[in-house]
Amino acid sequence: MRYLSIIWFVLIFISIIACTSKSGKIPSLEKGSTVSGKVISIIDGDTYDALLPSNKTIRVRMEGIDAPEKGMPFYQKSKKYLSSLCFNKQVKIKITGTDNYDRFLAYAYLEDSNELSQEMIKAGYAWHFKKYNSDSVLSNLEIEAKNLKKGLWSEENPMAPWTNRSLHRQGISTKDSFNIEEKNR
Repeated sequence: MRYLSIIWFVLIFISIIACTSKSGKIPSLEKGSTVSGKVISIIDGDTYDALLPSNKTIRVRMEGIDAPEKGMPFYQKSKKYLSSLCFNKQVKIKITGTDNYDRFLAYAYLEDSNELSQEMIKAGYAWHFKKYNSDSVLSNLEIEAKNLKKGLWSEENPMAPWTNRSLHRQGISTKDSFNIEEKNR
């Protein structure tokens, strides 16, 4: 009887280990994998939550872009635009990795095959995050949006989110750096 209990315990333990990865993430979502999901929450202009068919929710940080942070010009417009593109819609998510906050980095495709990162840059609601991404399509879309003065590029010299975050890490407030007009919220 004791022998059977030990075998039963070992089998349960092995099953638990097999069903989770080291980080506790869903094991099938590794770099290079693709999954479909429904966008159920927009966090900001470059991050959203998606509900997978397994009823698991994942947080996705969009690959290759950086959108305005809360308190910056175009934060609300960027978030609203992303919402208009994908909220409550099915997307195909191509995982490119994870970040330091355990979010999945990914490109996401709408049913019409449009890619969300490209759409955000094209509309002028995000920067190409060149420090972590060298996609020439995103780079060219940013140049085009700048030339057409779309979205955040309508401002003379918009502060990039990474600059804003860097100043905050140094203890420098950016609260008074922005004179946000209602049209640029």
